[in-house]
Formats: sequence, C-alpha cells, structure tokens
Amino acid sequence: MTVRPIRVVGDPVLRTPCDPIRTVTDGTRTLVRDLLDTVDDPARAGVAANQIGIGQRAFSWHLVETGELGYILNPVIVELSEELQHDDEGCLSVPGLFFPRTRSAFARCVGTDLEGEEIELAGEGLIARLIQHEVGHLDGELYIDGLERSVKKRALRQIRETL
Repeated sequence: MTVRPIRVVGDPVLRTPCDPIRTVTDGTRTLVRDLLDTVDDPARAGVAANQIGIGQRAFSWHLVETGELGYILNPVIVELSEELQHDDEGCLSVPGLFFPRTRSAFARCVGTDLEGEEIELAGEGLIARLIQHEVGHLDGELYIDGLERSVKKRALRQIRETL
C-alpha cells in the first residue's frame, strides 16, 4: 500500500495541465494503485494525479456513503446541468481551508479504465462537485480559482497566512 504525499498550493505541478495517457504501461498501473491507496485514506473524496506529483490525466475517488472506490483515465466532462449547487468546498492541496463555491448540480464525465474500456462517472451533489473539482485539477486549476471575487480575496489571504 502506497499513500503518496499530497502536493500543496504553490507547487507548479498543480498549475500545469496534465498530459493524456496514450498507452497503459506498468507506470500507469502503479499510478492507479497509488491513486486508489491515497484516496482511501480517511476524509478523502478524490485525488488527481498531479496532486501526487504525476502530470497525467487520471483521478481516483472514494464515496464514503456507498463505499465505492474507483479511478478514471483521461476523464472528459460531457455534461453539466444548468442548475447550480452552492456549498463549502475544500481541497487536499489547500489543506484545512473551506470556502463557498458554486458548481453545476449534476455532472457526467467519461474516460477509460486500465483495459481501455469506457468508464462513466455521473451524479448530483457530492459526485458532481467531485467530478468538476478533479477534472479542474487535471486542467491545472484549483477550486479557489472559481470563487467569487470577495471570497477569493479572503481565501488567498488565509492561504498566505497558513501555508
């Protein structure tokens, strides 16, 4: 079992868009095992590959309510609802801080597994938030980028003070 350390805000890997996985290699299999081990740590819902220092398009999730543990390679968001949800959001890469963030209430993404079979992850609420949050990571974004202006100003100040 390998629980990898999480990179925190300020690390350039978090701001670099991840490369697509074109060929599944032993390194890809190791990445998936590490993502699953790392997300299975308590109080974690999702982990993107760049959060553990790997610039490839993959993320893992752990839905505590259902016990579902999974991963997806090369995820692409294919559907977002116009209906919005407003809730506090946090991030392992911005440890200990939570800020209100607006997201689509429903999201659906597609990608593949290690065998090249299509995977779909879709849902409302936490699942929708997780999909948007993790795909954002893979695009080189942090959730704080999408905060309302006044909240973002407060968030950046708190990040400077705590990290």
